Amino acid sequence: MKTIAVIPARYQSSRMPGKPLADILGRPMIWWVWREAKKCAVLDDVVIATDDERIAEACRKYGMEYCMTSPDHDTPTGRIWEVSTKLEADLYLQVMGDEPLINVKAFDLILPKEQPEDPYYVAVLTNVMEHPADVIDFSNQKVVTNAAREILMISRSPIPYPKGTLDFEYEKVTGIQLYSRQALAFYHDTPKSLLERAEENDMMRFVENGHKVHAIVSPYKTVSVDTPKDLTLVARILTERGATVEE
Repeated sequence: MKTIAVIPARYQSSRMPGKPLADILGRPMIWWVWREAKKCAVLDDVVIATDDERIAEACRKYGMEYCMTSPDHDTPTGRIWEVSTKLEADLYLQVMGDEPLINVKAFDLILPKEQPEDPYYVAVLTNVMEHPADVIDFSNQKVVTNAAREILMISRSPIPYPKGTLDFEYEKVTGIQLYSRQALAFYHDTPKSLLERAEENDMMRFVENGHKVHAIVSPYKTVSVDTPKDLTLVARILTERGATVEE
């Protein structure tokens, strides 16, 4: 079973243009993500998927393998699908390039020991939210599952609604997701679904069409860099951890 980690890295960003190349302690942000992913012994390769020559140049400079993709993709999943047409594997692990505090230990939670029986296998790591403000933040995509931990719904609204009880924990999806090659082909060949368009979450394309999406709770939390303020926070945390580019 061959598994490739793919780090989507788009240059254009409405809030932080050039975000993958943002400097953190002397290295571009995607370098920190790539270096942590390379620590995973069961991955066959770690590839950065980009649509911009400036990011490609940074990959060449720091010895990071990359794959050029179309600038027309409007989701990371679409970019990973294109990688799957160029680099053959059984499973593709999506690792978002704007989360430089990822912990490689989280990969062990989502990567199966054996080839999944479901040819359309999809899985995502979730984090339990600890602060009420995070629950009402629309940028956090909340998830509810059935008893088998298969996703029923992903929403930017606080779900479930606490009318009868508060005896549950709110979970949000993270940037670590896993797709089989067939699942990515299905994603590409299937039009956007209604709830996907409404919530702007591409995993709903699988749920609405009857495919299982497995949700796995992870204790490893990170920080998504969306603003210069986030970048400053990440740099401070890495400094406090004693992280250096020479590790």
